Amino acid sequence: MREDMDQPLPRLWPDTEFFWTSGADGQLRFMTCMSCGRICHPPTSICRNCRSRELEPRIVSGLGTVWSFSVVHQPFIDWIETPYVVAIIAIAEDPAVHLTTRIVGCPPEDVHIGMPVKVQFEQHGDIYLPLFTPNGDG
Repeated sequence: MREDMDQPLPRLWPDTEFFWTSGADGQLRFMTCMSCGRICHPPTSICRNCRSRELEPRIVSGLGTVWSFSVVHQPFIDWIETPYVVAIIAIAEDPAVHLTTRIVGCPPEDVHIGMPVKVQFEQHGDIYLPLFTPNGDG
């Protein structure tokens, strides 16, 4: 973690703290309905599918697929070297659940729609940003 970063980081609110800190153990978690089993992301206190209030954070595989992406050439954040890829990842457990993040660990020209990816975390104090890297096993 760089101490001199000027990146806006997420705030740790009671409903979302589990998501931003779950990378401490290397596991990606999503709020999941205990009644119907659906993933609720962004986190919420009521299931959007069955309206149950029985929700809790659950570990997922950390695997996904690139659903869409964009290569960024403009240096918006000084410490992120351009070009870089911002992608929408369809989560393996429920492809309707999407997570917007960066793709790391490969050249931007190698990223493609349908590419299998796996999570890795970038630590900033207590916050662990979920990033994705190509999954050669996929």
